[in-house]
Amino acid sequence: MPDQVRFEWLARVGYTARGVVYILVGAMALLSSFGGGQTDQESALQIVLNQPFGWIWLALIGLGLIGFIVWRLAQGILNADDHPQDAKGYLIRIAMLISAATYTGLASFALRHALQLSTGGGSGNSRESWTTWLMQQPFGPYLVGLVGLAIIGGGVAQLVKGVKRRYLKYVNISPERNRVLDLICVYGLAARGVTFFIIGGFFLYAAWAVDPSQAGSTAEAMDWVRQLPFGSVLYGLVALGLFAFGAYGLIEARYRIVRTPEISDAKRPLKA
Repeated sequence: MPDQVRFEWLARVGYTARGVVYILVGAMALLSSFGGGQTDQESALQIVLNQPFGWIWLALIGLGLIGFIVWRLAQGILNADDHPQDAKGYLIRIAMLISAATYTGLASFALRHALQLSTGGGSGNSRESWTTWLMQQPFGPYLVGLVGLAIIGGGVAQLVKGVKRRYLKYVNISPERNRVLDLICVYGLAARGVTFFIIGGFFLYAAWAVDPSQAGSTAEAMDWVRQLPFGSVLYGLVALGLFAFGAYGLIEARYRIVRTPEISDAKRPLKA
């Protein structure tokens, strides 16, 4: 029982940390409607660092993200959410492992900056460096294209999860009794799905152009939205949606069903 409680709190702290990051990103995006500026996760963490006792808050976020990474690994490797042993279940678990890898970079950024161990480099440089490395591998452009398709697939999953309210399978809330919470969850998931679509499109273009610099991030996705007809309105809606996704993270921190996995869960597919 104590181990189960500790694991549950590890997951909940992780959801809280992710929620805080996205709330900051959404708030920055809303403010940038008036004054400009970057709207990505690492820029949000940099703002935290610039506050009084910022290195302490940033370290706490970094540690919380480590908890989220551990939970994602449990979801992917140990099947903590008890997905079926079929193609769909395996794809979802692979997505959890990709998410763990993504947040490993963000947690590293937070802790390095909190401890003043950073060697510099923004989110764009980091993204471009690994995209460049991937492009240099055999069949590199195809690999980058697969990354783009995977991101778009993640966007589809987020939209479906929100619009069809499939997230309710994993949280203890009733949409009838908690209409506001339900609206926040649906809106946040849908907005994040839209940004994934755009980012995935950037990666596909980078693969087609054989140019790693074309691979975009949340900041570039938001800038692209701003250039559309009625862009300022659409930009505000997506920015508010990213803020809502951060709130969704806090809702998950409170209401998420966290199942403590067993090592035997990872062995079940091998026995099948």
